[in-house]
Amino acid sequence: MHANYQRCATANIKKVHTQIFIKTLRLLRQPKRWIVVSFVSLISVLLSSVMMMTSAQAATVSVSNYPLFLLSQAVTEGAPSAKQLLQPGEVGHHGSISPGDIKAIQDSKFVVWFGASLENNLASSLETAPNAISLFGFNAFNRHPLRDVKGQPIAGTLDPHIWLDPENAKAITRALAVIHSHANPQYKKLYHTNAQKFAQRMDSTVAKMQQQGKQKTYPYWAYHDAYQYMEPALHLKLIGSLSTDHHLAPKASQLRWLNEQRPAKKMCLVTQSDPAKGLLAKLQPVTSTVQAEDMSASKEFVSGWSSMAQHIRHCIS
Repeated sequence: MHANYQRCATANIKKVHTQIFIKTLRLLRQPKRWIVVSFVSLISVLLSSVMMMTSAQAATVSVSNYPLFLLSQAVTEGAPSAKQLLQPGEVGHHGSISPGDIKAIQDSKFVVWFGASLENNLASSLETAPNAISLFGFNAFNRHPLRDVKGQPIAGTLDPHIWLDPENAKAITRALAVIHSHANPQYKKLYHTNAQKFAQRMDSTVAKMQQQGKQKTYPYWAYHDAYQYMEPALHLKLIGSLSTDHHLAPKASQLRWLNEQRPAKKMCLVTQSDPAKGLLAKLQPVTSTVQAEDMSASKEFVSGWSSMAQHIRHCIS
């Protein structure tokens, strides 16, 4: 009888939770000056409904992948950290979760992820989880469409690497501060103070990079187009990419096209892993820099973003 009651109660709360989510999500479809206020309000209302379902669980927050974990770490510094589900290098396109991870999802008060379009290996576990919060579900971030290998936008798509945009990174930390505060209210002041400090550091880093810029635009090639969200802050311009996926070899026709579209005698190729020497020989003169879009080589977000930015700029200069 108790089990039946629990199932009925859970079903009813899920229904209310969904209704609240849809209703409050509409608040975000309004002028941009209200985005931050509406986003925080939405998060707060959504979390209140989820708390009803998880009051008996430990106050644990789980986050999906490594860049989200780095952002969460910035918020929780000085307090217990979130649990990271996917390991560095497993942004979501690749990798898998273990039975232990599935249990962690079930035991967590909240599970924050980007969404199925990036983390399809988590979709089966999180899309219907009542404690899961998908950041892609909020109309609160700068977004760009995917681009083809010639740098042209593909209508109706989303480039999922939103965390590389400094403004998005700040917005995500504000959201995480609210989420962590609902899970562990005793650290609320610390979380929000940390989010403010993160924003200040991020702004300072971007300003410094822009002051160092000596030219209007910095043209570059990418093996796989994953750095679009860094371009406005760094004045980068993608000329084209080698392939739609860094696991796929480029076509000879694409290499020929890139050489024909060379805006500078010596180009920079930004890659996710060391390119084959034979490939570089076909693009000479060229320099390359390895920069993982999931920031798996970094231990902290702002310094990691700054390091990526400096290496890309140095490669182009």
